[in-house]
Amino acid sequence: MSDLKRTPLYGEHVRLGGRLIDFGGWELPVQYTGILNEHRQVREAAGLFDVSHMGEFILRGPGAEEFVQYMITNDIRKIAPGQVQYSPICRPSGGCVDDLIVYKNSPTDFFIVVNASNTDKDFQWFCEHVPHGLDLRNVSSEFAQLALQGPKAQEILQKLTSYDLESVRFFHFANNVEIAGRKCLVSRTGYTGEDGFEIYTACDDAVSLWQSILACGQADVAPIGLGARDTLRFEAKLPLYGQEIDEAITPLEAGLGWFVRLEKPGDFLGKDALVKQKQNGLTRKLCEFELLGRGIPRPHYKASYDGRDLGFVTTGMLAPTLGKCMGQVMLPERFWEPGTTFEIVIRDKPVLAEVQKGLFYRKKTRHE
Repeated sequence: MSDLKRTPLYGEHVRLGGRLIDFGGWELPVQYTGILNEHRQVREAAGLFDVSHMGEFILRGPGAEEFVQYMITNDIRKIAPGQVQYSPICRPSGGCVDDLIVYKNSPTDFFIVVNASNTDKDFQWFCEHVPHGLDLRNVSSEFAQLALQGPKAQEILQKLTSYDLESVRFFHFANNVEIAGRKCLVSRTGYTGEDGFEIYTACDDAVSLWQSILACGQADVAPIGLGARDTLRFEAKLPLYGQEIDEAITPLEAGLGWFVRLEKPGDFLGKDALVKQKQNGLTRKLCEFELLGRGIPRPHYKASYDGRDLGFVTTGMLAPTLGKCMGQVMLPERFWEPGTTFEIVIRDKPVLAEVQKGLFYRKKTRHE
């Protein structure tokens, strides 16, 4: 694995016994004590993730808000400084280049976080469209990102800062928050379906911050690997690039229409294709399903009916908290009604599945 990239926390993962894998060119822990153990830890108390492989861009200058508005499908003008917004970004075809989150410091100052595997592609995409006079920089190498997630996340993190974390509402953030003596950007966001925080800090401060959080939380917090990150985000029905969305899947097909503001003034990349798709009506979309027969539905398994291919599973697994084999599947319109049955082809055998709604996990919330 010598050619793989490493985050500033690599030594901590080795010290803590993390099982390291190649994750999109990064050497990262898939687990420490086991995926199911770590999944329960986050659902019941708190878990600490190293997500320093994510990409970060800074965009500044007059006209920055107008440029962000053109690049994303959501409406950046709907949020105030100090808020965060999720959005797909699309090609003119309507397919997804990526999905990202935007931190709005002001209408002329944005911090943009993209998926690790798409960092270079996304930055090139932004560079191809950025107007003269805006300062756009890829600052991914300057930041480490930690995610503290779970119902006890606030209680743990509050012990390390005098900043009132209760004041940071869902999808809001605060700059220059001192945590364990380190300056951080702290946002109430995450990728687990639980309450929690994503914490950005200088790479040189990552190890001390990581150690401080684990020491402070004691038995209520544990390091969590990428395996549980995937099971947690799956149970909460959070999309994963390359599965629920990609350049061949539009956000409307992926069930992300809430984040596509076709009515916002002006143009944005992909708007014409998405308007046309909405006007004509979807011919396929992602549906929730539960597997009724034996087996585990995996990503990219075929969906069929009466021997004919219908579509494909985007994500499927045995959901640890819910105890069901379930997932999302791309299906044509006549299969969208809850209660409709079809098959998932598992090891060349069709296994009965049923379209349902409301299968996925919802946390008990204080801050949404």
